[in-house]
Amino acid sequence: MTIFFNALHAPIGAHASFTLGCKGATGGMGLELGGPASEKVYIGVETRTGGSFEALPFFDLDDDEALRYDHANRHAHKRLLQPFADKAITRDFQVATDTWQAGDLTLRIISPVMPVPDPDRASAAALRFALCPAVLAQLTIDNRQGRRPRRAFIGYAGAKRSDAMREFDHLGQRGPVGIAHGRSTAMACADAGVFSAQDFTMERILDQRLEENRHFGLGGTAALLVDVPARQRRTITVALCFHRAGLVTGGIDASYWYSRYFPDLESVARYCLAHADDYLASARQADRDWAPRRLSADQRFQLAHAVRSYYGSTQFLDWDGRPFWVVNEGEYRMMNTFDLTVDQLFFEMRLNPWTVRNELDMFTARYSYQDRLHFPGQANAHPGGISFTHDMGMANRVSRPGYSTYERAGLHGCFSHMTHEQLVNWVLCAAVYAHGSGDGRWLRAQQTVLERCLLSMERRDHPRATERNGVMGLDSSRTADGSEITTYDSLDASLGQARGNVYLAVKCWAAYLALERIFTQLKRPAAAARAQRQADRCAATLLAAVEADGTIPAIVGEPCEARIIPAIEGLVFPWVLGMDQAISPRGPYGALIRALKGHLLAVLRPGVCLYDDGAWKLSSTADNSWLSKIYLCQAVARAVLGLKQDAVMSRADAAHVAWLLNEPNRFFAWSDQMTSGVAKGSKYYPRGVTAALWLDEARRR
Repeated sequence: MTIFFNALHAPIGAHASFTLGCKGATGGMGLELGGPASEKVYIGVETRTGGSFEALPFFDLDDDEALRYDHANRHAHKRLLQPFADKAITRDFQVATDTWQAGDLTLRIISPVMPVPDPDRASAAALRFALCPAVLAQLTIDNRQGRRPRRAFIGYAGAKRSDAMREFDHLGQRGPVGIAHGRSTAMACADAGVFSAQDFTMERILDQRLEENRHFGLGGTAALLVDVPARQRRTITVALCFHRAGLVTGGIDASYWYSRYFPDLESVARYCLAHADDYLASARQADRDWAPRRLSADQRFQLAHAVRSYYGSTQFLDWDGRPFWVVNEGEYRMMNTFDLTVDQLFFEMRLNPWTVRNELDMFTARYSYQDRLHFPGQANAHPGGISFTHDMGMANRVSRPGYSTYERAGLHGCFSHMTHEQLVNWVLCAAVYAHGSGDGRWLRAQQTVLERCLLSMERRDHPRATERNGVMGLDSSRTADGSEITTYDSLDASLGQARGNVYLAVKCWAAYLALERIFTQLKRPAAAARAQRQADRCAATLLAAVEADGTIPAIVGEPCEARIIPAIEGLVFPWVLGMDQAISPRGPYGALIRALKGHLLAVLRPGVCLYDDGAWKLSSTADNSWLSKIYLCQAVARAVLGLKQDAVMSRADAAHVAWLLNEPNRFFAWSDQMTSGVAKGSKYYPRGVTAALWLDEARRR
């Protein structure tokens, strides 16, 4: 397994990452990007014999920038720097720490994995600690075998040409030594003996003998340097800082919440370095908590990789004093894509349930709408109801109320509306939040919305109650004369079509079960009875669709050859909600649970829903599989359906790791959407935290 893959090292809520791991200028300090910054990063040390330097291979030795200015002296500058040999480098990749070792150099990058306190209740001190927009790096040089001092360095060349590299230690300011790219990213250190330098190239910095020439303002490369005496081992701690001040969004006026506490990069650096020991202790605890021994090495790798990518997409905004939690959709940068929210739900509930409430409240207040309905090919003649948009905006542009950036009318595939699915997603998120947080006050306040959701779901089944079967049958007027799709927008009808889709039908069944319990708790017996009746109808429809071979067609009620693994996906919700009787093979819906298990066993074989390498294929008719959904379905297969095929699971995990480490995929860190093992979309993506469900599988049936 290669160690040269990019991974994110991200502060929480800053939409930023120090991305590192692929060879060459493929990582760096990225702020509000849909991919790595593609900057040169220099981390290295002088050789024991002196006069030359070795560095981790995160840079390119290209032309000297000085030649842009000095055309008379075009001789090549002497080479002082080379990358360590691959075989000399090792990597220990964990959820919160990432440790590289090469020769006498060790680099440890420390990222926060911790709860974000509820801003309505937490102190400013607690929020400042969780939201400091920085990660830490520790650079250790072991010169105990050396007979001469050796110089070590860490630095970068900012790729954004509109800003210049700068230093903030030689201006008479108190505080750490620092280098920065404009006012957006910086590296800083407060340890004794560390100094900064700037020049055209890293080699010119290393070759500069005159101290007064270190601060060369034309230089596009800057670094922090330290000399380690002979017979000594030295560690320096570096803060990798990000900052964007003022208003950062269009559509609404919002700023980063962290800007309440940190006015600039320098203040971020001072705070982060002052609390370095606390951040390191927190990271060590996270490494223990998120890598239990019951997970295999392949599972631990995928979970750690996914958690890092999630945090790189997070953005905690201050909108007129109100908290606005945003998870950007990886490379696409859509804000709070609802069909990601419902999958990231389980991770957020483990750490900071208030973010789920915040997302739901925003969907209700700004991104809900009313529609009408139509049967295929007919007019929008039937009453609809409440639903919710696909997203809240894109790339810091917040959408107008009631509309997403993604959805368009008149379509039957990608970019159409996901009206029914987002309605179901709101119900399921609300149920999981209320159950997991115990926030009865919030749930009672949502009673009217929940009643509207139930009515809306019923109407989308059929306008006449006597004709309802528990499954979506009508499309939204938002599609005009088109039809709705699901989150699997780039797949064929097996998962892309919403109407009659077995994946969505099982989620509807779960939503009806959740509504029945909620209305019982709220003492609304009539509504509870309606929800239960719809759950019963849905279960009966699904059972009637079971084929002689034990499989369920991907589309119920229409000719369809496809078979899909996500038929079982909706079972995750009654499991997480603790509705053990509902998912028991001997319970009131036992026939449905047994049928879904039989379906999974029938499709989980080569040529149907398994690739030749053992990886899971979500649809038998589409070569497009999403890791986040596979992770979720794996958890359901084991914890709910009691699948005991450990060899099948282990082989699949190894294949999925191989996908992530395929040469074309490594640059974008964790990616979701794979075609024959190659990431074709959904790169640099946050949704893989569905793997957090693996930590709950101790509750196996």
